[in-house]
Amino acid sequence: MAQSIIGDERIELFRASVHGDVVRPDDVDYDDARTVWNGMIDKYPNLLVRCRGTADVIHAVEFARENDLRVAVRGGGHNVAGTAVCDDGLVIDLSEMTGVWVDPDERKALVQGGATWADVDHETQAFGLATPGGVVSETGVAGLTLGGGIGHLRCKYGLSCDNLASVDVVTADGEYLTANKDENEDLFWGLRGGGGNFGIATGFEFDLHPVGPDVATCFVLYPGDRAADCLRAYREYTSTAPNEVSTLTSTGIMLDEELFSEDVLDDLKIGFLGCYAGPPEEGEDVLAPLRAFAEPIADFSGTVPYTEFQQMLDDDYPDGMRYYWKSLYLDGLSESAIERICYWADAAPSPLSTVDVWELGGAITAVGIDESSFAGRHAPFLLGVEANWEEPTNDDANIGWVRDCLADMRQFSDGSVYLNFPGFLEDNDELIESTFGSTYERLVAVKDEYDPTNLFSLNQNIKPTA
Repeated sequence: MAQSIIGDERIELFRASVHGDVVRPDDVDYDDARTVWNGMIDKYPNLLVRCRGTADVIHAVEFARENDLRVAVRGGGHNVAGTAVCDDGLVIDLSEMTGVWVDPDERKALVQGGATWADVDHETQAFGLATPGGVVSETGVAGLTLGGGIGHLRCKYGLSCDNLASVDVVTADGEYLTANKDENEDLFWGLRGGGGNFGIATGFEFDLHPVGPDVATCFVLYPGDRAADCLRAYREYTSTAPNEVSTLTSTGIMLDEELFSEDVLDDLKIGFLGCYAGPPEEGEDVLAPLRAFAEPIADFSGTVPYTEFQQMLDDDYPDGMRYYWKSLYLDGLSESAIERICYWADAAPSPLSTVDVWELGGAITAVGIDESSFAGRHAPFLLGVEANWEEPTNDDANIGWVRDCLADMRQFSDGSVYLNFPGFLEDNDELIESTFGSTYERLVAVKDEYDPTNLFSLNQNIKPTA
């Protein structure tokens, strides 16, 4: 219990210093406060503080430092790796800080650190504007952006972190800083791809672009026995597609009774999902080849509201299911890589799991490595391996499948990973330095300056020199 470690008096003084709720293990809402989206994560912090503003975050950081507490930072969304909560220690929870303010004339949005992409889309689409987010609207803005941010607008407008104009940060010493191209430039560089290593991001300023209210979309599914042919056709399509197109493909059973008839429900399938960031009437023609790779099982393509498309996958990732995701940047889609993708998709122990290929390139490559710390700009494709299942008794089989798949697929990669699909922390110690490569030492220098004692260690951690 927290009081046996710190003492009731100190905790009550902390409670009085913040406007948000401070939750302790004997409080009735403790289990609700410590529960996160991934059902595999079951951790018991000593304290949680539900921050209502930046002042609460500052006080929480100071309290953690003064009492030598381990710190976990929770934003607004998924955090598949489970680092948003910890055993013992203090959880600094920003999920009640969800404000979004839009300046349509300047095409800017100010976003608090606990907002989700659904919060952002709701406000920005009122003005026919958007900034690149993820592909599930319930994802948190902070975690996705700090790790890069690969979404439906990436090839036209870049990563989420590429559209940052400014970030407000509370550092490990409780100092409140603004980082942009003119202030704290080294910190700004590190925050765009370096994850939550350097402080707690309480606010973001994003550039906005004209998108919507309607967009042309592709969502088509083919039989799994045509997966290799479809991936070959996809390889050719992406080699000439304009930057307005951002697509991905998923291969798996995709057990969904609402989408599929009983005769194909349990069969392997390959699906293609994407949108066109331009005039919808133009986009429908450009996306049409994706719908002609084979005879489809189902085709839900068409022009839809951008907010609806952003939410299309939300129901596939419910709270409390068990998730284990990992990734690799691929050198390309060779014949051998295609064969192994099909093999591993068919070998998945859960009918809810998929092997995904994300098209990259376009605007992602227009940003130099010296402009941000994001490490994946070199790759034409990203491989995502998603194990999604329901029963704890199946944990070992699903985790093993992901790890075996990644071990095999490294032959088609330089071994670097997308840090928003990281597996668990114990998977990544040896991968962080290799992923960042030549920029790693620069990231260590930023860590040394802003978090030399590694207060913020529950992340894809860049360890300080000390």
